[in-house]
Amino acid sequence: MPKRLRLTRRFPVAMSEDGYRRLRRFAAEAGLDEGEALSFLFENFDSVTDGETLAYRMRLFTADLEERKR
Repeated sequence: MPKRLRLTRRFPVAMSEDGYRRLRRFAAEAGLDEGEALSFLFENFDSVTDGETLAYRMRLFTADLEERKR
């Protein structure tokens, strides 16, 4: 029997405009709303990310983060 999707958690999230646009585009392409798309991504995180690429992209993001906050 398929696992029932229950959206039980709501939390305030701050996202960049670019990140939110990409989330909305991904959700629309998949036929999901933004919450469902985020649930899918995090429930399947290991299978939708490449560990080596993720570590590299995270280093780039965090190196630039303080500058982007200004």
